[in-house]
Order: sequence, then structure tokens, then C-alpha cells
Amino acid sequence: MVAARITVNGKETPISPAAPHTTVLDFLRERGLTGTKEGCAEGECGACSVLVARPGVHKPTDWVAVNACLVPVAALDGQEVVTSEGLATAGEPGMPATLHPVQEEMAVRGGSQCGYCTPGFICSMASEYYRPGRCAHADVDSDSDSALASADCTDSEHGPNGFDLHALSGNLCRCTGYRPIRDAAFAVGAPAEDDALAQRREQSPPEPAATEYTQDDSAFLRPSTLADALRLLRERPGAVVVAGSTDWGVEVNIRSRRANCVVAVDRLPEMRELRVESDHIEIGAALTLTEIERRLDGSVPLLAELFPQFASRLIRNSATLGGNLGTGSPIGDSPPVLLALEASVVLADADGEREVPLSDYFTGYRQSVRRPGELIRAVRVPLPLSPVVGFHKIAKRRFDDISSVAVAFALGIEDGIVRKARIGLGGVAATPIRALAAEAALEGKPWAVETVEAAARVLRAQGTPMDDHRASAGYRSAMLGQSLLKLYAQTTEAVSS
Repeated sequence: MVAARITVNGKETPISPAAPHTTVLDFLRERGLTGTKEGCAEGECGACSVLVARPGVHKPTDWVAVNACLVPVAALDGQEVVTSEGLATAGEPGMPATLHPVQEEMAVRGGSQCGYCTPGFICSMASEYYRPGRCAHADVDSDSDSALASADCTDSEHGPNGFDLHALSGNLCRCTGYRPIRDAAFAVGAPAEDDALAQRREQSPPEPAATEYTQDDSAFLRPSTLADALRLLRERPGAVVVAGSTDWGVEVNIRSRRANCVVAVDRLPEMRELRVESDHIEIGAALTLTEIERRLDGSVPLLAELFPQFASRLIRNSATLGGNLGTGSPIGDSPPVLLALEASVVLADADGEREVPLSDYFTGYRQSVRRPGELIRAVRVPLPLSPVVGFHKIAKRRFDDISSVAVAFALGIEDGIVRKARIGLGGVAATPIRALAAEAALEGKPWAVETVEAAARVLRAQGTPMDDHRASAGYRSAMLGQSLLKLYAQTTEAVSS
């Protein structure tokens, strides 16, 4: 087994003697790369973000921004990382470095004040700067304030240069008020032809290394195949399974959790496929949410509504459907959507596979039918899709927040009659649930205000909501009914036309 190593800003360095639980953030800072900072230690502030070379959606390689505070450095064995320090181009001896275009725009437009968050913003901005296709429809001179002001933006969240502001979601700043940062993002042009990081996208990223990293009786293991992973889990039933580590990383940082053995499944080829068959779509459980979003490209409208509201882009760049379902949280955002889509999970162990409807998967608070040694290999969404859909997330913030209530709808309406209704709920019971009574109150009835109001009353009584610091039980129940009324208001014109 080759010693675990990581390439940082073009220089390869051994991971040893770092402990297996050591985060990329701590590893970098211990080596003097202090632009990467700790703010929250749970993936909410973005001060720690760095770029990682990952398999691309439209090019061989994408530069992906991730939270360095959540990812174990052993998870990047054999991988390439670029920090804010590595973006600038070194000058001649005795001469200063040349700023990267995103660094230059942040400087000249006043996007930095105290500077604590700036390196994280720079890395997230650079990830979007290098996104293939960003400039395909852009017509803006990055040096022209008048062009920036007069350009025809499609909406408030996209710049004239194609920059998607959601790329900065998950990066927090207390000084600037964000407008100068937005101005910098909307001013960057296209990468120059001789830009080394842009050229790097044309080459394949490093192949995932089979990792067996052990220090102080703790191990981080990355098997090379699904079969190897399942054998490991049979041999080590107490092992912690991680993909994006967006949940486990918080446990390590905030609750000081440690594991004798961590098994990484995020790069297993068998869990990273996305296939569209005649009767279903199969989504690999180790694909990140960003990869799923870009590969589906809106072809599953209900998932397309979910993605922008699921945490932040930084989290979606690492988080997976398998991880979100595997934790069994009753306030995870993907389960209500997948319940409305009538999805199933493919569970695999060393003896074979079985398919379980998601509606039968959850058995209790953070409990499921998944047996010891089993992995969620894939999620299957049956086809055809219901045409009338909606996802309503009720939270204290519009984006990057935890749900108080989440409601997903998938309705089939023909000739003004609700032929099929599927409603998934989160945050109102010990598990994500289907609103079976409300579905029955809709099916076979006219899609009319009387039907919807009656079904909304039924929906308000679904689940067993509780009072907590996010919302009261009464508020949660009220939001269930309001959500159906909102869907009706949003879709009536579309359905009737």
C-alpha cells in the first residue's frame, strides 16, 4: 500500500503523522496555509473553503469548493487541493505575486474588510469562475462598471457574466453587507487561455486511491470496489461509513466523536452512476447533490426545486443522497421529495441486494430497515413523473437553513381531476412520512378550491409535530395546510391551461 499523500498547491506532501480524524482545515493550517480558517467548524460559514479537483460533469475535471473543516484529510489521499494562497501566480524573485482575477476583483471592489472570510469567498468564487459554460451567454467586460450596471441579468441571483450567486451560498461575511462581494462576482470575465487551473480541467482528475491509513490504533479505509467495502463492513460492523462527511465531520468537530474505523464510499464507481431507464431513474448514492443537479439538468422538476434549498452549494458539493437517507433524520430535506416521487432505495451487503420502497425504509427516530453491513447503493425514482410538483421548505432563512417543516407534492391531474396524489412530509414526526390521509382526500376529486381547502384541513392533522426552538407544533400544522393552498395558487393557471 502506497503511503497516503495529498497534493496541495502543486506540491505533494505526506498525510502522516496526522491522525485519521484530522480535518483538511487543521492539516493545512499546521503547514502554514493559514488563509484557510475555522469559523463555525460545522460547514455553515465557508471560511475554510478550498478547491478540490473532482470528476467533471461537462469537462474531465471540475474545480469544486468544499468545506475543509468537515473533510478528513485522509479522504483526499492522492487528490489535488488548491487553497487561496495557491490561486495567485508567483512572481519573479523579489517581485510580488500576481493576483488571481477573483482576488483582483474582490480587492478593487471593496469585497474585503476585516478579511477573515475573504479566502473562503475567494475559493468559492474561483470554483464558479472555472465552471464550464458559465460564460457561454455572457457579454460583459470585467473592467467596465458601466457594462456591469447595464447588462441584462436574467434574475437577481445570476450575473451578466453567468455567475450563479448560489456558488457563494454557505460563505458568511459580517463586514461588507455582501454587495461588494456580489459586484466582484458579477465582474469576473472568462479564464485566460494560459490559465493553468482552467487548462487543468481538460485532464482527468486523480483516480481515487485505495487507502489504508492507520495511526494510533485508528484507521481510515477507502476500498477500491463495492465488494471490498461490503466485506470490510461485514468484518468491522462498528465502522463509521462516510461519503461527503458533512454529517460525521460535525460530530467530530462539535461533539469530539472519534471512530476506530472509518470506511469511505464516496468514490466507489458502483455508487456513482446515474442511469435513465425506460421505467426508472437510478441515482448512485455516492454522487454529490451538485453532480446530480447538473447531470439531471432539470429533468426531474421536483428534485430541481429541492437542490437550491438544500443547505448551501458548499455542502451540496460534498453531500450525497445516500448520506442524507442514511442518517435517518426526520428533518432531512431529500426524504420528503423522494417520498413524493415514490422512490425506493437499493440496499447492498456481502450477500446481495434488495430494493425497499422509501415509504417502508424509516422505522423510528434515526432508525431504518437497513441492517448492519448494508449500504445504500442507489436511489430509484420510477417513471413517468407526475407533472404537477412543488417543494415548500419552511425555515427561518430563505436558504442555507434547517427545515422547520418540509412538504413535497407530486400530483397527476387529468381533465381537472386529481388522478394521483403523493405528499411527503418532514419535520412533523419522528421520521419523514407520507401524508396518506391528505392524498386520499385529493385523489378522484376535482382540482378545485373546495377540494383543496378540505384536503388542507386533513393535511394539518397529519403527523405528530412537536414544539422546539425552531417552531411550535401549532405552527408546523398550520404550515402543512398553507403549503397545499400555496401549491393550488401556484399551479391552478398552469393546470387549467
